[in-house]
Amino acid sequence: MLNVAWSPDRVKLVWWDGTGLCLLAKRLEEGQFRWPKVENGTMRLSAAQLSALLEGLDWRRVHQSRRTRAPMAAH
Repeated sequence: MLNVAWSPDRVKLVWWDGTGLCLLAKRLEEGQFRWPKVENGTMRLSAAQLSALLEGLDWRRVHQSRRTRAPMAAH
């Protein structure tokens, strides 16, 4: 479980990693975090989207990679 406290330019995350509690606190010097909508009390982000958000990037631009098909030999 992840517990999040946030404001436009600050975030604090608390989570259990299986061995103990972890705390991350970050404040952006310039700009603001772009938070997703909270729906039914839940904010959903993939690991890549959360990483982008914590870097101060727009997490909405992070997409799941597409599977590339191997080329077929010509006959």
